[in-house]
Amino acid sequence: MKFLLPALLLAAFAAPASATGAYTCNVPKEKWRTAEQLTAELTKQGWQVRKAKVDGGCYEVYGTTPEGDRVEAYFDPASFEKLLVSRRGEVLYKKP
Repeated sequence: MKFLLPALLLAAFAAPASATGAYTCNVPKEKWRTAEQLTAELTKQGWQVRKAKVDGGCYEVYGTTPEGDRVEAYFDPASFEKLLVSRRGEVLYKKP
């Protein structure tokens, strides 16, 4: 029993830094564009953006695609390149 607490603490600190672990970006902050710019660009493409936030160093977007799918999507914060799009756990797109 006395070994359980140290093992749990070690596991907690060894966890990855990203909130969900779905995708991680390593882009220096000075190269980032704003979430408002991403929202505007996606809106021009026909997306409906409900929420955009930072997760794992990427922009995570909750919204609806031009095809009508309600999704969670990850974008590079500098280039706005689409990295991952999923719907209820099903991966619709993942950057190769």
